[in-house]
Amino acid sequence: MAINYPNGKKFIPADVQQPADKKKKRKKDFSFSNRGKTLEDELNETNDYYLELGHAVIHKKPVPVQIVRVEYPSRSAAVIKEAYFRSPSTTDYNGVWNGKYVDFEAKETENSTSFPLKNIHDHQVHHMAQVRKHEGLAFLIIRFSSLDRYFILSFEAFEVYWNRMMEGGRKSVTLAEIEESGIEIKPGAFPRIDYLPQLYKFL
Repeated sequence: MAINYPNGKKFIPADVQQPADKKKKRKKDFSFSNRGKTLEDELNETNDYYLELGHAVIHKKPVPVQIVRVEYPSRSAAVIKEAYFRSPSTTDYNGVWNGKYVDFEAKETENSTSFPLKNIHDHQVHHMAQVRKHEGLAFLIIRFSSLDRYFILSFEAFEVYWNRMMEGGRKSVTLAEIEESGIEIKPGAFPRIDYLPQLYKFL
């Protein structure tokens, strides 16, 4: 007996086999091991690799959160019901490499032609400027996700584009500008984003 929904569409049981051509369309592509990973995931894995081999000690900074209300539905479980950011976070990562303090922001964009500067905040720029004042290494790692391209941009190079925006200029950095003033990092396997060798160019 045929069964229809109220809107007239035919009901098809879940266990009915789909045609082979539709199955092919729904099949996911798992040909790349990094498919679906964010820039943060890739950097965390890279930093773990550096730490294990003794190359550097670099970690993601914890977000400063103030917990206000917690509920305990059972003795062994706690659920945070209310919390707020205590203060604006600075940059994403910091640590020590080769006797130098390292501090950087990681950003990714789906835009294939430019990097929007709205992704960076005033307090982050101020923080990186202070790091450079004390001779630490400050920079950005930018991923163009649609192109699978990665760049490291020193704070000095970035500051030029930031000041241009503050003076009324364009609110983004073109890919061509990043290609010229930044350093491209070719993704690999172990580690995925080998950015440490590029830091020698900043010394």
